[in-house]
Amino acid sequence: MAEGVVAVTETRKATAESAAKRRRRMPVPIVMCCALLGIVVVMVVFGPLLTPHDPGAQNALAGSAGPSAEHWLGTDALGRDVFSRVIAGARSAILGPLLIAVATMVCGNLLGLLSGYRGGLADFVIMRWVDLMVAMPALLVIIVVAGALDGGYWMAVALLTVLSIPFDARVIRAAALEQNPRPYVEAAKTLGVADRRIMFFHIWPNIAATAFANTFLLFAGALIALSGLSFLGLGAEPGTPDWGQMLSENQALLFANPIASIAPGLAIVLAATATNLVGDWTFEKISSRGATR
Repeated sequence: MAEGVVAVTETRKATAESAAKRRRRMPVPIVMCCALLGIVVVMVVFGPLLTPHDPGAQNALAGSAGPSAEHWLGTDALGRDVFSRVIAGARSAILGPLLIAVATMVCGNLLGLLSGYRGGLADFVIMRWVDLMVAMPALLVIIVVAGALDGGYWMAVALLTVLSIPFDARVIRAAALEQNPRPYVEAAKTLGVADRRIMFFHIWPNIAATAFANTFLLFAGALIALSGLSFLGLGAEPGTPDWGQMLSENQALLFANPIASIAPGLAIVLAATATNLVGDWTFEKISSRGATR
C-alpha cells in the first residue's frame, strides 16, 4: 500500500515537472519571431559590413533588372542593388522606432505612475493634457507640422515620440490605479515608505508586464508610422536606404521588378508582426510568474 502511494506521488511529481518544463519552453512561433528580430538587429548593427554592393552605387545600364546571381533581389530604376539597400535600410527603419518606444516608455511610465498613484491635481493636469493629445489626429498633425517646417527623419521621430507618450501614460495610469488600493501599497504607506519608492519599487514591478507589452506595441506602431512618413517623403531623405523610402521609390517597378517593392514592404510587415507576437508572449510570461507583493 505504501509503495503504491509513493509511486502515485512520484508520478504526480514527474507530471508536474514535465508541465513546468513545457511552460518554460519557448513556443516555436516565438522562437521564429525572435530569430527574425535577431536577424534584423544584426542588419542594424553590421549592415554596412554585410551589403554585397554599395547601397548608393548607381548603374543606369542595369536599372530595373530582375533577380540574378549578382543582384539577388534585382535592381531599382537607378540600378542600385535592392538586397543591399534592404540590409542598409534596416538601420533607419529600426533605430527611429526604437528611440520612440524607449523614450515613450520612460516618459509615459513616469507620468502614468505619478497620475495613478498621487491623484489629485497631478492626475487632473496630466490627464487633461493626455485627453488633448489623444483627441488630435496624430498622423495628420505630423504631416502638417513636418511639411510646414520642412522636417526630415528626426523631426518625424520627435513628433511621433511626443504624440505617443499620452497613450502610454493612460495605459500605465490605469494599471497603477488598479494596484493603488492593494494591501501591499497600504502597508507601505503605513510604514512610512517614501512615495517615490512605493511607485518605482512596489507598484511598477507589478505592472511591468503591461509596461513591456505596451512598449513592444508602440515600437511596432512607430515602425509602421515612420515607414509611412518616409513613403510620403516626410521621413528619410530621398535616396536614403530606408524601407519606407524604398516602397515609394520602387512602386513604379511592380511590373518590371516587383520584388524591389515587395522586399521592403515584407520586411516592415514581418518586423512589426514579430515584435507584436514577442510582446504578447512577454506579457504572458511575466504575468504567469506572478508579481512579488
